[in-house]
Amino acid sequence: MNLVLVPDLGDLLRLQPQYNAGTVTELLSFLGVQEVWWATSGDPDHPLRDALPGAGITARDLDLPDWSWAEAEHEQFRTFLQQYPQGRERLRAAVQAERTFTDALMGPLTAAQLLGPALTAARTYHEALRSALDEGPGTRWQARRLDEVAARLTDLEGALLVPLDDLPGLLQRLPGATVPELTGFAPGERSRLRALADRAWQLQEGDDFGALLAALEREAGDAVTPRAELDAAAAGLCLAVGQLEDARTLLERAAHGLTDDQPRSLAGLTLARLGQVRDALGERELAMRTYRAVLALSYAPHVALETAHAGLEAPFVLHTDEPSA
Repeated sequence: MNLVLVPDLGDLLRLQPQYNAGTVTELLSFLGVQEVWWATSGDPDHPLRDALPGAGITARDLDLPDWSWAEAEHEQFRTFLQQYPQGRERLRAAVQAERTFTDALMGPLTAAQLLGPALTAARTYHEALRSALDEGPGTRWQARRLDEVAARLTDLEGALLVPLDDLPGLLQRLPGATVPELTGFAPGERSRLRALADRAWQLQEGDDFGALLAALEREAGDAVTPRAELDAAAAGLCLAVGQLEDARTLLERAAHGLTDDQPRSLAGLTLARLGQVRDALGERELAMRTYRAVLALSYAPHVALETAHAGLEAPFVLHTDEPSA
């Protein structure tokens, strides 16, 4: 198997019903992959960090160059350009290119669309950015970074997860690399269930609360999106509309359903939300014990840790007109 570059959308996976973390695992399974090279975001809370192990796929991290220094340099460069009329014109062109690319990623996307129109949009975006700001601080030294990354990938085989906006440059630098052959591939149940849970976690004004809750209750869950997560997501819906006792019941059920082989972020998210609900119900002592349980976990998402620290400092108060933390 040659090197196959699989596009990653990072946190945007949570917003795409037909190309979410579940879909990526289904695509990798379709390709016959049991392990995948990781050349994408270093975010420990990346949605695929949960989904891949659940699907029985091992992620193998690569020793890639740390490019964080380029972000600070980029911001300094933008500040410098703001001081001159021509610089401000260049920045406006860059902002427009970024907006166009972002718009291309916000609509419903399938794997085929990612490897077609969205890939073209990524290529156009980088060309426009280089035209406006030149290669260097303005582009976060993108070409130089991709040269270094490609040099470390030359001898690899198998599947490689890469950010979508890196995909055009890496394909250019790795002549033997390809994108997935999608003939016969279609998202399945794992993708559908992941999309439902992602939608519930991000309840928005105008959503049909009752329909979402009923849909969650109907599902049995799977290894990528287990029943405990569906309960926790349903509890979030109840909390958002002020149904505290229902939220507590669901969260306690979710907590009792936690196991070691489930997504690593789930325990932290569930217990942090349970602490908030217990606080809102006036159960301060129980809430504090629950927050401490979050902090005692070997791994918890950043948002769960922030919630636990805030809860220990002051009781959580529910504001039904605002989304909870």
